[in-house]
Amino acid sequence: MVKLRLKRTGKKFTASYKIVAADARSPRDGKFIDSLGYYDPHSKKLNLDYELITKYLNEGAKPTETVRTLLKKEDFYQKYIANKNK
Repeated sequence: MVKLRLKRTGKKFTASYKIVAADARSPRDGKFIDSLGYYDPHSKKLNLDYELITKYLNEGAKPTETVRTLLKKEDFYQKYIANKNK
């Protein structure tokens, strides 16, 4: 099963995260299938590739709670669910 989750990058105390599609069995900072975006919690920067995220969600990937929250913050997840239910 594929999950959309965060991969930690950066130094100690200055973490930043990549949003990735990864196998649910792989470790947090292990191998991943595709990079879908970037999140920096210090500067509140969020950069997403909406086309790739839509592709993986359509294929059945499940976002983690944190990724789902970030997608909701960008109003992407609500639009995706609304379009899927049409």
